Amino acid sequence: MTDSPNTADSILRCAQTLIIAGGYNGFSYADIAKVIGIRNASIHHHFPGKAVLVRTLVARYREEMQAGVAKLEQHVSDPLELLRAYAGFWEGCIADAASSFCVCALLASEMPILPEEIALEVRAHFKALAAWLTGVFARGAEQGRLALTASAEAEADIFMATVHGAMLSARAYGDAKMFGAIVNPVLARVAHQA
Repeated sequence: MTDSPNTADSILRCAQTLIIAGGYNGFSYADIAKVIGIRNASIHHHFPGKAVLVRTLVARYREEMQAGVAKLEQHVSDPLELLRAYAGFWEGCIADAASSFCVCALLASEMPILPEEIALEVRAHFKALAAWLTGVFARGAEQGRLALTASAEAEADIFMATVHGAMLSARAYGDAKMFGAIVNPVLARVAHQA
């Protein structure tokens, strides 16, 4: 592979796959070089160190999440359906083993060993996601579409933890159906029964 403008993207995609497979310490530049067919020096040209690479990856992942949420908001106005669509996205990813897994959820489990610049990006991801979900829960309560038993902020945190926990449980059990078995009762609990 030549050192083209797409090389940085290939490195980031490969790093994400390797993090999902084995965590932050589960890969090296040599692993990336082998997978995409470049020299370690080419990786260092784009990303001088592993912390820079992973921080860049998480920052890009955050941007993609925010764009995905914005697109979802454009197509789905009902708060309950927004929550279902968000959960459905991850359920589809879990069912398709080749698809993505939340890289920030996996990195969050490694917070004590992460360099601070990566930890800050991971925290920013969770704060942005929680803020969006809080807004969805607040709108849902105002519109009578969601029945909250706690504040919108607490419900958002519960839902976010449920989705991420369901991802990990499905992975641990090796059973994609586990995701829905965990998330669907939470969705049913908050769905306002008219």
